[in-house]
Amino acid sequence: MRIHIATDHAGLEFSTQLQHHLAGQGHEVVDHGPIEYDPVDDYPAFCIRAAQAVVVDQRAGVPALGIVFGGSGNGEQIAANKVEGVRAALVWSIATAELAREHNDANVIAIGARQHAFEDVVRFIDRFIETPFSQDERHVRRIAQIAAYETDGSLLPDPRADEQPEAGGPRT
Repeated sequence: MRIHIATDHAGLEFSTQLQHHLAGQGHEVVDHGPIEYDPVDDYPAFCIRAAQAVVVDQRAGVPALGIVFGGSGNGEQIAANKVEGVRAALVWSIATAELAREHNDANVIAIGARQHAFEDVVRFIDRFIETPFSQDERHVRRIAQIAAYETDGSLLPDPRADEQPEAGGPRT
């Protein structure tokens, strides 16, 4: 599998170690992060490029996932999720790594490098990579709804639409 990785200065050491781990497992690793440590670099461009590469690969039929790191993982997840076709999940445990794949078919995970020991991060990532999407109808349906909103802004009808107040009036 091709794994796209991105980080800023906060996750650079993790990223380097992780690349060796993943390559040792037979994965092709593509680094979209900084070349050297810069304490004031910014994560958005790194993470967006990694997310874009995941989508390009997946649309071309290449098995690919993405991993983005930062201090907390929050900003990196937000940046990755700006790319159409990305479902980035913030992962902080084995359970969240597994559920991100099983229920959400996440194709990118974000991890806070300052929040976890490297050994834990490796376990989260390995579980994420090895866990397949469940293909359960309810999860497929929900992912399709998110994709529809992402591409054309459509949503299911609002069940409370008849309850909407007049402009400025209270809801009944």
